Amino acid sequence: MKKNILITGGAGFIGSHVVRLFVNKYPGYKIVNLDALTYAGNLENLKDVEHAPNYFFEHVNILEPDMLLNVFEQHDITDVIHLAAESHVDRSILSPMDFIYTNIVGTVNLLNVAKSYWKENLNTHRFHHVSTDEVYGTLGDEGFFTEETAYAPNSPYSASKASSDHFVRAYGETFHIPYVITNCSNNYGPNHFPEKLIPLFINNIMHKKPLPVYGKGENTRDWLYVIDHARAIDLVFHEGRNGEHYNVGGFNEWKNIDLVKLLCKQMDEKLKREAGESEKLISYVKDRPGHDLRYAIDATKINKELGWKPSVTFEEGLSATIDWYLQNEAWLKHVTSGEYQNYYTEQYSNR
Repeated sequence: MKKNILITGGAGFIGSHVVRLFVNKYPGYKIVNLDALTYAGNLENLKDVEHAPNYFFEHVNILEPDMLLNVFEQHDITDVIHLAAESHVDRSILSPMDFIYTNIVGTVNLLNVAKSYWKENLNTHRFHHVSTDEVYGTLGDEGFFTEETAYAPNSPYSASKASSDHFVRAYGETFHIPYVITNCSNNYGPNHFPEKLIPLFINNIMHKKPLPVYGKGENTRDWLYVIDHARAIDLVFHEGRNGEHYNVGGFNEWKNIDLVKLLCKQMDEKLKREAGESEKLISYVKDRPGHDLRYAIDATKINKELGWKPSVTFEEGLSATIDWYLQNEAWLKHVTSGEYQNYYTEQYSNR
């Protein structure tokens, strides 16, 4: 069946990898990238597919329901993969309302338009909502998040994503919109905007700037290579069961400080610096409010049902990620200017 898929947030980090995968893998599909091009949206991420005959871009914000409906009508949208979101915890602490509008109101706008446009033959469509493991809250030293873990968000970001998950489920139950939800762990890889830990520290090491580690660096995260995440989204979109949640994790836990030290080691090797030089840049800053101690995903369900598993080890993925940033310094310089610099100063100057 021919599909006309709307991918929201397709110029962002994860979204651009999903768009690229679908454009290249499914030439018979029409792929419509809808993005508001806020600070983290960058069409340079998709230069390699921007002239593909099955790729289309719409500069639209999900807070504009009339514009969303126009896109559905113009492209006869059959399915949605929804990634558009404000996604950085620190920013959500500085400005919670931005997250409420985009992540909650924007998602409901999209659901309402889909419900209206798909009112006939609803079962032929799919709404795939991409979410985060942060909706589950925090873990102690043991245990894992499963699809049955109760939601317990601890930041404005995770609360807004939890709310959007609930609205997707509610629209499925109330209005019978066919949906799937995926909750992923921390992503890393090429094209990541340098406010998140790995690209931020790669950039800082390149320029011999301090590496601000929150608290003692004891916070633990499960890291997922973004290209593996795109593969998981592809599988769940096509083969996942309606009304189901699927957790997507890397089976790959690292304490922040251990990750940073590994990153420093690999950067020293690649930049041909003296061993231990980059590690001297580590500085410890006051922990952020509501900082969850540990995330860890049990991805057994997606593995058993759909056969998905990570394709690379963390060391391999991190090495490939560093190589990409070292080979794309022009991209990095372009995005680390203007609004980002103002935010960076505000975020870390008082630590």
